[in-house]
Amino acid sequence: MQTPQALNAAFASGDPHNVIVESLRFAGAKTVVDVGCGEGRLAARLLDDGFEVAGADPSPRAIEKAREKASAARLELADAEHLPFEDKSFDAVVFLNSLHHVPSESLPGALGEARRIARPDAPILIVEPLPEGSLYEVMRPVEDEASAYHAAGVAIADAVRGEQLELKGNVVFQETVRYRSAGAFLDRLVAVDPARQAAAERCRAEVEALFERLAAKDGDQFALRQPLRIYWLRPLQT
Repeated sequence: MQTPQALNAAFASGDPHNVIVESLRFAGAKTVVDVGCGEGRLAARLLDDGFEVAGADPSPRAIEKAREKASAARLELADAEHLPFEDKSFDAVVFLNSLHHVPSESLPGALGEARRIARPDAPILIVEPLPEGSLYEVMRPVEDEASAYHAAGVAIADAVRGEQLELKGNVVFQETVRYRSAGAFLDRLVAVDPARQAAAERCRAEVEALFERLAAKDGDQFALRQPLRIYWLRPLQT
């Protein structure tokens, strides 16, 4: 896929928010829904960059925090497979590190909902981690999500083979995430999913040892790297 200079620079930055913003600009999108918006970091960034933003997440705690960060967005408490948005109502649909959190049996429904709410030719952007890289290795004792990543990839492939979605292209890029310590890394894992609390405490020593071995010193912080794949898809009409 040919990409403009700004999008190439976004890939080089290793920041998935930059990649999504420039992808949306490249597509000419104005209205965007962030599916699995979490605590609203991407929604807030999209608002700052002039997009009209909606979002959905199944966690009441996450939606409450998202509404603090992105108060101008329309944020709904909802599962990815039951989105409370009108048919063909968005210029773009985004899943950032969220599709693999959908239960495997619900993945076709989530992709079907994305197709339903996207306008004709609207980009559906899906960013998913790969089961490799130093961040994945340090996280793995707490939760190994490789099978969930695989299930998400299979669901995307099935939707393309089933002529529900068209794959316009995909690119792998490397995100660099910085933490002050192994403790800060564990705190972030639990903040994203409080269900990890017990595993984080049980595996703390192992995670600290992996962090010390794999995290690269970067000023007063430590860098972990996570390869990500972004899929550009568009809805096919039946």
